[in-house]
Amino acid sequence: MISDTSRKSSTIAESKIIHKSPILHPLARFVTEETVALLFDIAVDDIYRIECCRYMVYVHAKHISRFVSYADFPPIIEVKPIAIQDFGRWYKRWKSKLAPAFWTKFYTHKFKKAVSVDRLLEWGLLVANVKSVISGAALQQLRDVYAQEKDLMEKF
Repeated sequence: MISDTSRKSSTIAESKIIHKSPILHPLARFVTEETVALLFDIAVDDIYRIECCRYMVYVHAKHISRFVSYADFPPIIEVKPIAIQDFGRWYKRWKSKLAPAFWTKFYTHKFKKAVSVDRLLEWGLLVANVKSVISGAALQQLRDVYAQEKDLMEKF
């Protein structure tokens, strides 16, 4: 017999991401609830919905109603790897070859949340793949955080 506690702990949350267009934007694979929450410095529970439209992402959350460019979402490891075409899409949005400051905040967060050295390495390799779009100062900051987190993990 399955206990009541196991049924309560295995709830699955419904995704707040809604695809409004039959044609998915190539960068839509990087849109996540966690990224939106970090971008707007809110809790995931405060997000009502994230609408992936053809060319923009609409975020509706507690006290927030904004359109966001797909190019503002940093690549993640859980989806199809970065393609060369992605760099062109990012450059077109940014009007420069440097990623928004949010990317540094995002990858710092991911390094600190890594639960294992292997996972940290995966995030580190992803950052290495996009290092050409990250400023030198931001890249050094990410290297420092990576080294610090790796040292902490290896001690335990």
